[in-house]
Parts: sequence; C-alpha cells; structure tokens
Amino acid sequence: MELPSAALVLILAATLSVAVAYDPLDPNGNITMKWDVMSWTPDGYVAAVTINNFQMYRQILAPGWTVGWTWAKREVIWSMVGAQATEQGDCSKFKANIPHSCRRTPAVVDLLPGVPYNQQIANCCRGGVVSAYGQDPSSAVAAFQISVGQAGTTNRTVKLPKNFTLLGPGPGYTCGPAKVVPSTVFLTADHRRKTQALMTWNVTCTYSQHLASKYPTCCVSFSSFYNDTIVPCARCACGCDHKTCARTDRDSKRLMSASGKTAAATLHPVAAARGRLNQHRQSAAPLLQCTTHMCPVRVHWHVKLNYHDYWRAKVTVTNFNYRMNYTGWTLVAQHPNLDNITEVFSFDYKPVVSYGSINDTALFYGMKFFNDQLMEAGPYGNVQSEVLMRKDDSTFTFRQGWAFPRKIYFNGDECQMPPPDSYPYMPNSAPAAASVSTLAGSAVAAVTAFFVLLVA
Repeated sequence: MELPSAALVLILAATLSVAVAYDPLDPNGNITMKWDVMSWTPDGYVAAVTINNFQMYRQILAPGWTVGWTWAKREVIWSMVGAQATEQGDCSKFKANIPHSCRRTPAVVDLLPGVPYNQQIANCCRGGVVSAYGQDPSSAVAAFQISVGQAGTTNRTVKLPKNFTLLGPGPGYTCGPAKVVPSTVFLTADHRRKTQALMTWNVTCTYSQHLASKYPTCCVSFSSFYNDTIVPCARCACGCDHKTCARTDRDSKRLMSASGKTAAATLHPVAAARGRLNQHRQSAAPLLQCTTHMCPVRVHWHVKLNYHDYWRAKVTVTNFNYRMNYTGWTLVAQHPNLDNITEVFSFDYKPVVSYGSINDTALFYGMKFFNDQLMEAGPYGNVQSEVLMRKDDSTFTFRQGWAFPRKIYFNGDECQMPPPDSYPYMPNSAPAAASVSTLAGSAVAAVTAFFVLLVA
C-alpha cells in the first residue's frame, strides 16, 4: 500500500507543479529560446540565440531579461555580439586570447541602446525589454550571437547546455531542458535561396505568478452609477509586510533621499561591492503610498452609463509605487460582453481568443507617445479610458454583479478581486413596496377620519 501512495503523491506533485505555471487566459503562452549553430570553429561553434516571447500580455520590463545556464563540459565564451556575460570568471589558464567569460554558469544580459554598431545584431540592444506578443509582435523578440570554445565541433560531439534559467526581470520563470529540433531554415534577402542552421535546439520557459511573488501585485475596486457604494480593494490585498510607506508626495521624496544617503554610507572601502549591491536593491525596492490595500497598482472598474442599446464602463489604472513607472503596460479584462465592444477611448485594444470562438477577454494597452507609460505614484500616476459595449438582450443585466469583470490582469499578473458578496447591487423593490404600503396606510387613515367626522 505504501508504494501506490508514494506514486500518487509524486504524480500529484508533478501535476500541481505544471498547473501552477498554467494561465487559463493564455494557455499557450511561453518564452522560447532557440539556439541555431551557424558555423563550426576549430574548438567549438558560433550560435545565434533568439528569445521569442509568445505570451499574449506579459512583457519583460526594465532592467530586462537575464539568461543563465550550466555548461555540460568546460566550455568558454570566446566572444558575444548583442549581449554580454555579467561576469568573466577565472580565465587565468589562458595566456594569449582571453575569453569573454570562463564561468561554468554564465549569466547573460542584453546590451543597452546606443552601443557601437559592430556590437549589435538584429533585435538586440534594447536593455532587455521585450514586448508582449499580443501587444507588439515585432518587439516580442530579442537576440544575440555567441562564440563557444572548448566544445564539440560536430552534431554528435556538441553537448547541450543544461539548467537554463530566465529572469524577466525578476523570478517566476521555470525553464525546461534543451531539446534538439529540426534545423531552422532561413531565406536569403531575395527570397530565392534557402539555407539552414547546422544544428538547432530549443528551451521553453513558462511563468508562474506564485513563484514570482508571495502576494498579488495589483488589486481591483468597483463602483457603479446605480449604487452609491464604492467597493474598495480588500485590506492588505497585496500583503502588509512593507515596513515603510509614504503618506504624501513630500514623504516619498524624504524617504527616497534618506535611503540614498544610507546606501551611500555603506560604501566603505572594505565592502564597496556589497554596498553598491545594497544600494541597487534599495533603489529597486518599492516605496508605496500608504493605503489599506498596500498594492503597487489598483485597477478601478466603474459602470458609468446605461443606454438603450449600449452601456459604458470606465477603467482607471493607478500607480502607488513612487519608485516605478510602467512603460508599455498591459491590462487584460475578462467579461462576457467584451465580445461586442463598439469603441474604446484612450486605450488600444485587441481581443484575446484562447479557446475557439470564445471571445470574452480583451487586451488593453496605452497609445504610443500618449499614455503608454504609467508614471510613478503622484498626480500623474494614472491612466484611464472608457469602453462602450453593445448589449446582448439574451444575457445583459445589471443584477448580481454581472456588469463587473470576472478577472483582471495587469502586466500579466492576476489582480486581487473584491469578495463577490461586496459588489454594488441593483436597488431592490423594497423601497417601492414600502411606498405602496405607506400610501395604503394613508388612504385607510383618511377614510377612517372621514367616517369619524360623519359620526361626529
């Protein structure tokens, strides 16, 4: 009996580990790293590495991606174009030509914009920022070239790297093993000749919000024209572990200034490197505005107007983080009436169709050079739009919270929704019944008074 129980536990654990990285609104979303061996060298190979973001609404923001792996043998990186290893490692055994990196577990990052042209290749040098595929497919890719030494020089002798990791820019991604796939085919510029890579392998990475953060990173609040109640974000919706928060903009400036001075004081000669690391972590740590929900971002959905054939909702995204602005942000909403959107004001919009003809999910994002950047907390730290939807007589209603979204995602992370029993409700018939009973009582009183007068 113990063996089946142990096997059941293992199967359940494996199932849960897969389910955690599954997004029902984007079931096929992943990041695929493709290694194409373009040529052999006397002691290794030259590969073109392409990072494709196939996630519909989850992008990689600044400071960008970091890719890591473990070499199978004692490979070294002779040179790179379009990216760089963060550490060179111990290359003391090399006398003449010094490799770019000798670490057995290198970590590679993108180059910044504006590097010399001889260090660039196509789709590189964006500071590691990669757009979501549903938002901008042309920018949902990154690439670099790597020259590997002390490696195999044929398809049979090359050993694939292992233990791949991806930070985008923080944790949350889990990468599978490298798998050899059919060689990539390339077309020449005139489209008259095909060439192919000498060898190709793929690495697939999937995202889990549970691995990325202990708490949600955003919350949702509701309001409507038919009810005066404003349903706020739940208390401590994103956790209340933050030790400091700013009550006003003036407090935020004072706290950021104080943290900068503290970080600078730690930069003593003995631990200069550690001090710089602490300073970076302090500058990257969120400084939130003091709220009851303590979320970096709040999404407010307001049922604004009701017409004969249409209804209108207003969506407002507010940033409560004084140390973070969101460039190229995305917002995803799931609602049954989003299949009949008539017009979206101030936002760009694309439907997200994940299951055949079911079209109940919408991707919203800012208009370029207008509101595609959500500024840090403060008077300008919000973006807003209105959505006009045509009614479907067979399903439309304002009752039982139907007009509010089922799910909200911001930058690919699911937001904490209010409890269902707290949604703004339609006024019931109690006031009308009360008014009828009041009128009936008044009529009875009047008739009684009339007969009293007659008797008198």
